Amino acid sequence: MDYPVNRHVNNSPPQKIEAPPPRQSFAEQLSAFLRRNLYWFLIAGFVLLLLQDIFGTHGVLAMRRSQAEARKIQQEINQLDAENKKLQNHVKDLKTDPSTMECIAREDFGLARPGELVFKTQPRPTDPAHPASQQPCSAQ
Repeated sequence: MDYPVNRHVNNSPPQKIEAPPPRQSFAEQLSAFLRRNLYWFLIAGFVLLLLQDIFGTHGVLAMRRSQAEARKIQQEINQLDAENKKLQNHVKDLKTDPSTMECIAREDFGLARPGELVFKTQPRPTDPAHPASQQPCSAQ
């Protein structure tokens, strides 16, 4: 028996029918995702660390603010030390220097040596740009 010949034969190679890939577990999918994007995660992490180093609590900007504050406080300490030394010298002079004690007795209390006369006068109005010395005794 003769079979009919099919003249419409497809001479092209057979087409592959792709089967869907096997299902991966979540851990496998996550691992593949992380491997594909590792470079970008490293860049993002580096950028975050850089921002933290600059703007963070202990970053460069905070360090500069702390240094400026420390310089300001050191200047205040130096100023107070100088003032303290001046006051200590004044106390020493008050305890030991007879001329300082005499000057204060004359100026503040109006005392005089025996035989001296004390004339009290009103001070002249001074120019505000050139105030008069408050302690004439300290100039001696």
